[in-house]
Amino acid sequence: MIGRTAELKNLANLYAKDGNQLVVLCGWKESGKEELLQEFCKGKKVMYYQTAAVSPKLQRQMMKEAVEKRYGITMSDDTYDTAFTRIRSGDSSKLILVIRDFEQVARKDKEFLDSIGRLMDKRLYPGPVMVLLCTSDVAWAEHEMMEELGSCARKVTDTVKVTELNFVDVVHMFPEASVSQCVQIYGILGGVPEYLKGWDAGSDLKANICRHILSRDGYLYEEAEGFITRNLREPSVYNTILAAVAAGKYKLNDLFLETGYARAKISVYMKNLIHLEVAEKLTSFETGGWENSQKGLYHIRNTYLHFWYRFVFPRKSQLFVLGPESFYDTYVAPQMEEYLNDYFRKVCREYLELMGKVRQLPMEIHKMGTWVGKRGNIDIIAQNSVRENLVGLCNWSRPQLSYDMYEGLLEAMGQARISAKQYYLFSARDFDERLREKAAEDDRIILVDMNNM
Repeated sequence: MIGRTAELKNLANLYAKDGNQLVVLCGWKESGKEELLQEFCKGKKVMYYQTAAVSPKLQRQMMKEAVEKRYGITMSDDTYDTAFTRIRSGDSSKLILVIRDFEQVARKDKEFLDSIGRLMDKRLYPGPVMVLLCTSDVAWAEHEMMEELGSCARKVTDTVKVTELNFVDVVHMFPEASVSQCVQIYGILGGVPEYLKGWDAGSDLKANICRHILSRDGYLYEEAEGFITRNLREPSVYNTILAAVAAGKYKLNDLFLETGYARAKISVYMKNLIHLEVAEKLTSFETGGWENSQKGLYHIRNTYLHFWYRFVFPRKSQLFVLGPESFYDTYVAPQMEEYLNDYFRKVCREYLELMGKVRQLPMEIHKMGTWVGKRGNIDIIAQNSVRENLVGLCNWSRPQLSYDMYEGLLEAMGQARISAKQYYLFSARDFDERLREKAAEDDRIILVDMNNM
């Protein structure tokens, strides 16, 4: 298992504490949460229960049967109190009680939450216990869960969220791939372990996209629209909005003109997409040139959904007619480099964050973001606590990062009304000679070749 060191350490630290712990473990089902859970539980005493979407009565009966089978006992009734009095580790070690998809019982049966509260208070099981309440409904966990838990919410020790892997983790998953290939993979699949596991690093980009995404039997062919259908009502509305955003309609008024939906309706649906971590509303880094920045821009945050709605969703008829390979050559390949610009910027930002952690930057980063201007952008602004800035310029699609592009950065900084202590210029390919000469005479300018990142 790659990239879950921090989460494993967090769970281990909680387990090592004295007394009882009530921990919420949340992450999308594709996040690798189950692998993390299995790794953490190795060698420990564990009672598992998988909830189901059933009535409270049947849920209690299923829990009763699970406890009876696990311990070879017969229970007198099917209450949660009785179930929790019969679980045990068998020795002095801490027991782990895992409740998978716990929202299916917590939302319907207050008795479950009351019993969890009594378990935490040692009124049902005397030995130390760590209860792991697992959920794949991340939006519910982040926005509604604590209110719905009621008084039980006060018992929650910690919430561990299993997020996407970062770029470094993706590089580790594909040690035989070049950095450039890893950027391509990252820009299509993001850091979702379940998506990454099916990718063949031994084949080129076209072969993977055609086989896994564009072919009807590909493991990702139905994933994007299936994700929307599984998690949201009215998928036709969400599909329409996502297709518009993917086509470059980033502002509320642009979406109104493109979709025909009322602005108020679009705002509500975008809020739901943001809660689901599918979309985001970008805010430019706050600078003195606030009047020169663009505001209220929507983007698709989920990487794979972004790829699907940008390239495939609006052209499924053409895909049927052309077939995967001709479709790729016609619609994907010509726009792929431009599309990857956004994800190369994300990789460069991760690079600076990592350099900051190992104290290889000229200042300690307090916050980082992007400035989107009406006449030019600043890919990265990193600022310390006394408002000194480090800026970054990222080039993926052009053959060279040129001196003219550097001058464009300076012009955008003028619009944003900021200065910089240092300039990090990232290029996927090369730098022109004039820029190399400028960097040689100005030690504030750092040129970063992608292959040396």
